[in-house]
Amino acid sequence: MGNDEKKTFARLMQYAGITINGDRPFDPRIHNDGFYRRVLTQQNLGLGESYMEKWWDCTALDQFITKILQTNLREHLKKDWATALQVLKAAAFNLQRPGLAFRVGEIHYDIGNDLYERMLDKRMQYSCGYYKDADTLEEAQRAKLDLICRKLALEPGMEVIELGCGFGGFARFAAENYRVKVTGYTVSKEQAKFARQYCKDLPITIHLEDYRKATGSFDRVVSIGLMEHVGCKNYRTYMKLANQLVKADGIVFIHTIGSNVSNITCNPWTTKYIFPNGMLPSMAQLSKAMEGLFVMEDWHNFGEDYDKTLMAWHDNFVRTWPELKQNYSDAFYRMWKYYLLSSAGGFRARSMQVWQMVLTKPGRPCPDTRIS
Repeated sequence: MGNDEKKTFARLMQYAGITINGDRPFDPRIHNDGFYRRVLTQQNLGLGESYMEKWWDCTALDQFITKILQTNLREHLKKDWATALQVLKAAAFNLQRPGLAFRVGEIHYDIGNDLYERMLDKRMQYSCGYYKDADTLEEAQRAKLDLICRKLALEPGMEVIELGCGFGGFARFAAENYRVKVTGYTVSKEQAKFARQYCKDLPITIHLEDYRKATGSFDRVVSIGLMEHVGCKNYRTYMKLANQLVKADGIVFIHTIGSNVSNITCNPWTTKYIFPNGMLPSMAQLSKAMEGLFVMEDWHNFGEDYDKTLMAWHDNFVRTWPELKQNYSDAFYRMWKYYLLSSAGGFRARSMQVWQMVLTKPGRPCPDTRIS
């Protein structure tokens, strides 16, 4: 049986131009023959966990993932039990309900600001940079923030609410450069602590609360990297809330990773180890959620830039690991490398996108959103 599983896996790899134990950077080197059965039966979960457990290695893991996704090998495999279980759970339960809102903060965003300070840019932007006219991570992240502010048509004195404010990078950039007031919401204790210190002496207020607790009336509503945690059962709830928060002549802006297809769950490895209860929205899901509430003014895709962003994060992470390893395990190192490199491979294969959307209420004069 074991030899048959090895042959089956090898045949699948041939579709992608990959050779087991080959000499090219994207060829995987297998150290444990249990790898073949594990991946064939558990797919994404088995592939990621076996990498964490050193059952296999790959010099260019990002290239390996890219080639697999471009070949669409999943069509040759049956759904694994872990994915089926995730789908069943997602269909039966609201995994992003308010009672679970703080879980992703505790498990992912609170693991240590020392990690994020070394991996990210100086503004602590934990979302895709904009590389159109940028060469470095710092330049790309500043360009992303300025692009957002220009799409929002910010003017001095405006009041902005940011649902999912992260480490406060956008809030500080907008307040300093466009002289606006910002109210931010996050479910991460460490992000809130960092953001409050980072944004002190500026007209910025940070709330450690679920975004659904937000109230008030604002000129602009912004979400950068929140929609991935909202969940399909809550997309309409989010849109209704944004509609309530924004003034009649205001603008709503959403920056999110997007999926090419509609799903109700996420990659089981990512869900288990990186973003609990995360979910990537599709165009169809978001369009349905905003129907009757907003006019879509602009929908901009620059998903290829997340490949560059993730590779820059990976390089920073590996370079500064000697400073970090006293606080993190070797297993964490392999888990985090797999997260960053497999994600980069996913964007390179175009299986995921990065969308920026500009929305207005029906009846509002058309703003100039043709900015890219």
